Amino acid sequence: MSNINRKKDALNYHAMGRPGKIAVVPTKPHSTQRDLTLAYSPGVAEPCLAIAENSEDAYKYTAKGNLVAVISNGTAVLGLGDIGAQAGKPVMEGKGLLFKIFADIDVFDIELDTKNVDEFVNIVKALEPTFGGVNLEDIKAPECFEIERRLKAEMNIPVMHDDQHGTAIISGAAVINACELLGKNIADVKIVVNGAGAAAISCTAMYVAVGARKENIVMLDSKGVIRKDRDNLDATKTEWATDRDIHTLADAVKDSDVFIGLSKADVLTPDMLNTMAENPIVLAMANPNPEIDYELALATRKDIIMGTGRSDYPNQVNNVLGFPYIFRGALDVRATAINEAMKIAAVRAIAELAKQNVPEEVNIAYNQSNIRFGRDYVIPKPTDPRLITEVSIAVAKAAVESGVARKNIEDWDAYREELHKRLGKDDRLIRNLAAKAKTNPKRVVFAEADNTKTLRAAQIVKEEGIAKPILLGNKEKIQGIIQEYGFELDGVEIIDPQAETKTERFEKYVDHLYAKRQRRGINKLDSRKLMTNRNYFAASMVEFGEADTLISGLTRNYASTIRPALQVIGAKPGSRVAGMYIMMTKKGPLFFGDTTVNENPNAQELADITVLLDSAVKRFNIKPRIAMLSYSNFGSNEGTISDKVRGAVKILHGEHPEIVVDGEIQANFALNSEMLAANFPFSTLNGEAANTLVFPNLESGNIAYKLLQEVGNAEAVGPILLGMNKPVHVLQLDSSVREIVNMVTIAVVDAIEHEKAANANA
Repeated sequence: MSNINRKKDALNYHAMGRPGKIAVVPTKPHSTQRDLTLAYSPGVAEPCLAIAENSEDAYKYTAKGNLVAVISNGTAVLGLGDIGAQAGKPVMEGKGLLFKIFADIDVFDIELDTKNVDEFVNIVKALEPTFGGVNLEDIKAPECFEIERRLKAEMNIPVMHDDQHGTAIISGAAVINACELLGKNIADVKIVVNGAGAAAISCTAMYVAVGARKENIVMLDSKGVIRKDRDNLDATKTEWATDRDIHTLADAVKDSDVFIGLSKADVLTPDMLNTMAENPIVLAMANPNPEIDYELALATRKDIIMGTGRSDYPNQVNNVLGFPYIFRGALDVRATAINEAMKIAAVRAIAELAKQNVPEEVNIAYNQSNIRFGRDYVIPKPTDPRLITEVSIAVAKAAVESGVARKNIEDWDAYREELHKRLGKDDRLIRNLAAKAKTNPKRVVFAEADNTKTLRAAQIVKEEGIAKPILLGNKEKIQGIIQEYGFELDGVEIIDPQAETKTERFEKYVDHLYAKRQRRGINKLDSRKLMTNRNYFAASMVEFGEADTLISGLTRNYASTIRPALQVIGAKPGSRVAGMYIMMTKKGPLFFGDTTVNENPNAQELADITVLLDSAVKRFNIKPRIAMLSYSNFGSNEGTISDKVRGAVKILHGEHPEIVVDGEIQANFALNSEMLAANFPFSTLNGEAANTLVFPNLESGNIAYKLLQEVGNAEAVGPILLGMNKPVHVLQLDSSVREIVNMVTIAVVDAIEHEKAANANA
């Protein structure tokens, strides 16, 4: 991706809609005058008086217990350096976003325009009544050490500088596991730390805390090996100075077991790597480019365990494995600090998690059948849903055992269940699908490539490694748009069906369409004319294996987009075609069907659609709980619609007892498990709310998804075509770039599943 496009996309992302990445939302009813009198005056006086009498009640009556301050003065922002507090605000908002999506922690970001340590400390201390914890961020060394030390000593809530301790915790887990895997005793390994900033100092201290010996560690800064005879060493570097007769990185890495890179790209050469001990461990964490290229390192040493800070290689050292869950555990026991015991507990929990069997959804996300503890997996994947339970519980227990918890958790199983319920699966679902798509990107035909949204989406999926785009349309026009907007689409194939009319391929496509439709009113001349239409041509490419899937519908109505696919490709033998939307809600994804294809299905057709939906939802590694919707509940009203829905349920219970489905049922009962259990205890849906809704006709399904999209602020992903013989997906009219990218991601995953099924049946 060019710097120009990266800059444009990043700025557009932060500016689109409501500027910024986080917002404050009400958590209590506020629609009536009574609500407002309770929220503010005079009702608010009661919790104020209660807190004045007992300060711990702040955790009961206010957001303090789930609120973290992300605080910075902008003196060490990413790799940008000292750019100032205000310029660092997007990073702090981004940290807030990660806290929320990974651990359901609310955040206020606070940027302090001061470089004075005393002033910084005094301001943060004065904020203590507001927050349950403080995450310090992007503060330069050595001031960050003094700021954190003083705040931890003078405040009565957990404080952590993640730049120091986050990397230390994650890399510490990686070092422990790599040593165990290789049969090396951590007390005996020789460690080289290239870098002497806040993260490097903290990492080195962590390695010693988990068993490494100080005398086996060598640290380097930009001037070379930190030696005891060097002048003007500050206190933090003096602690790690050596008196050994070594001066350069080449000297240091010779015969070493572990290389820790927290410096800059390409400083570790293949020659240096070759001098390391047998089975070397290299964590090259400079971003975006590590101290030695991943592929180069593996080509140089076959016996290496290699990790980086990058998501596109194994063993990613990513702070998001730690900080959300460390603060989650600390907040939940109202810890007064994040102490060494809690940090080491996080290290151990992360290390242990990598040795457990990996959940199927993680295998699916990375398109692997059996991810397991080994050279390419010494730390968990960031998408692992168990992190919130394993790390948070370990940290909370350590807080209790070390005496810094003000609240004891009596029932740890109940706490585990509470953590499970904190997060919906919406964001994780898309992240996992994208990860799976990247493992086996497929050829996607974009039938409307003369559109800026389409081309931007094509650029994104190409850059992200999600898909291999093929562009259909007038070449000159498409190339003009690419040039005008600076899209990076070099090497992408562009095909103009209008210019293909004399090719052998075109004739093959025409013959196929004519053979399929000659008894349905289409003659040979019609077939030739239709094949110049991009949707017919794209469907033919998929049919003949010259592409794996197609995307269309951005600028055409639904019928004109789906008709070519049905005529050229058609449904699976013995199947019908149906449409499904995934609605991304705050409570997790809901699957809607049929929202786009079947206008007024009868009972048998509704049952068939339900079977398609059940199979589709399972492919997302989610257990379908299907509600067949109507205006009545289990026979409470008679009528044509309720009768046919009841009939469909009877068919499903008889022919597909393995499917969890019930109805006819009203939508509110389907989505509210407590109401359902209280009123209809006999329902097979009791236990949890439904996650898949089948509508009695096209009209109700279409209205429902569009209402939820607009009024409920749900993101719609779809329509996803089910039952097609080969993967075809149709966009909503005028979809956003994000929606196109999401649909391409699903289309690629669908193509991967089709390929698996075909190989299994071969």
